[in-house]
Amino acid sequence: MDVPLPHLDRPFDYLVPEALDADARPGVRVKVRFAGQLVDGWLLERVAESAHPRLAYLEKVVSPVPVLSPEVARLARAVADRYAGSLADVLRLAVPPRHARAEKAATAAEAAEAPATGSAPEPATGSGSGPPVAAVDEGVGESADAAVAGGAGVSVDPRGWRDYPAGPALLRALAEGRPARAVWSALPGEDWADRYADAVAATVAGGRGAVVVVADGRDLDRLDAALTAVLGPGRHVRLTAADGPARRYRAFLAARRGEAPVVIGTRAAMFAPVARLGLVAVWDDGDDLHAEPRAPYPHAREVLLTRAQLSDAGALVGGYARTAEAQLLVETGWAREVVADRATVRARMPAMAPTGDDPQLARDPGAASARLPSLAWTTARDALRADLPVLVQVPRRGYLPSVACAECRAPARCPHCAGPLALPSAQGTPACRWCGRVAAAYACPECGGRRLRASVTGARRTAEELGRAFPGVPVRTSGREEVLATVPGGAGLVIATPGAEPVAEGGYGAVLLLDSWALLTRADLRAGEEALRRWLAGAALARAGAVGGRVVVVADGALAPVQALLRWDAAWFAARELAERRELGFPPAVRMASVTGVAEAVADLLAGARLPDGAEVLGPVPAEEGRERMLVRVPRSRAGALAGALHAAAGQRSARKAAEPVRLQVDPLSLF
Repeated sequence: MDVPLPHLDRPFDYLVPEALDADARPGVRVKVRFAGQLVDGWLLERVAESAHPRLAYLEKVVSPVPVLSPEVARLARAVADRYAGSLADVLRLAVPPRHARAEKAATAAEAAEAPATGSAPEPATGSGSGPPVAAVDEGVGESADAAVAGGAGVSVDPRGWRDYPAGPALLRALAEGRPARAVWSALPGEDWADRYADAVAATVAGGRGAVVVVADGRDLDRLDAALTAVLGPGRHVRLTAADGPARRYRAFLAARRGEAPVVIGTRAAMFAPVARLGLVAVWDDGDDLHAEPRAPYPHAREVLLTRAQLSDAGALVGGYARTAEAQLLVETGWAREVVADRATVRARMPAMAPTGDDPQLARDPGAASARLPSLAWTTARDALRADLPVLVQVPRRGYLPSVACAECRAPARCPHCAGPLALPSAQGTPACRWCGRVAAAYACPECGGRRLRASVTGARRTAEELGRAFPGVPVRTSGREEVLATVPGGAGLVIATPGAEPVAEGGYGAVLLLDSWALLTRADLRAGEEALRRWLAGAALARAGAVGGRVVVVADGALAPVQALLRWDAAWFAARELAERRELGFPPAVRMASVTGVAEAVADLLAGARLPDGAEVLGPVPAEEGRERMLVRVPRSRAGALAGALHAAAGQRSARKAAEPVRLQVDPLSLF
């Protein structure tokens, strides 16, 4: 039943009246009477008998279309157990809300096709489960190209994967229907969408389907175009909440009926029904957009890996950077890494330089404190003189997103809610970023000063400053308000926030990575990992060093994330990061659950939880809005026991109608 109460997280038996017998198929939406009310539910299974002596009848079949496949139902149960959640919460994420008009049109089209084929098409079903299989063959023979070509009307050219020694073997395994599992580190300048299209085409050539998840709409558009070019039109569907309810539901129904063997999308697609699933893939798994903000807060990477395990499918986790979670897959042998040799990396990467090492400080003593040191300025100037575009990556959007008192440097705070004040423009009035109130008559509570200075500089202020530094040069901005897909060739400055960098024709002549301190000094377990991920994504858009591409990072070259950037060695940094987390006892080396709520409610839940042996309770630490957070840490081998104990304790509280809610999160992205 679609009821968000943990103590009701189990199947219930109902009788099927004769009038609903034909429509009451497993996977349909139904309505049942429970506790005197009509509630929504899912019909999971039809059986002949029940252990309960007295049963109520189904009230209604909402729609005869079976939208919940057996494979997705099994996956949803596994995800709920993994994240200490309820099956109903996961099913709300897995199956989009019903759109009656779209469903009626799809049903009419299906009925019109039935006479031509002799019978109505059956809904797609998942493949059976199987044991875990080793990832990618070591050897790459001469027959790799021939093995990938042909099958299902698809021809795959593996030339783009030849820069990676294990790349052709990966495609060959997918074409042969073997569950190859790989962690891919993309080269600088790599067209990742084309490589994913090759992997999907190889899977389709082997007669199986694929699900690919990306972080945002811009990446989805690139992948959509690449798959259309390789597979042809009509061979895949897009599934994303941004397309609107009707279009999203039509795409979901098309996937459920097996009309297309491939589904791509944002995290909304991670549960998409696909017939004979052969590959699950995720691009840039470190992007926080892959984390679902609704209970039970699953991560797209973990859902897809669970799905690969249950369905005996291949898995591809790719990105310019590598997360500690992906590195754990490699070190445990669950997946094989697909990387290029160092000679190829050096040939493809741009020339890299930091501004904070000793030689630079000797030439420019102000480089340690300057926002745009002389090396960055001259690099941009040389690229512009060569009629090449320049990308400037800044981590903050807006004009001045944070200001301080010009006299005593105390952070400027809103007098009403204590939120940070920001300036929207050079002549604008300070306003609170939290409550939106204008602070026109702001006076510093520490010294009484009324003048403000910049604490953090945003993208629009950076564009203004660089426009003055390079007069006559076109300046474009790309951020959350407006994301540029591409920029034309020729000289010009592009100021972009991370994730909004447009692609330049032929690549950028220079990429400047500013305000590195804003990323590296965050109080977050993943600060270094996230900084490197954003830098590599920006640097990947530069030309190769042999044809004039240069990258300047305004940071000390001795820092580990900067070293990984300079060598383009995300695997080294991920291994280092994972080793440090093992030593300190942080995810993914261990499984950690967060329990957040008012102090009394948190204590009540933990007191009722039968935590597994070896569980450590850490905290409390402050959380938002006066709440507190407790952390529970266990070895990975006890992960299932921890999730089960917390879910059972939450069920006990909901059964006795505890007033204060408690939020449970397993392995949350942010721990502090």
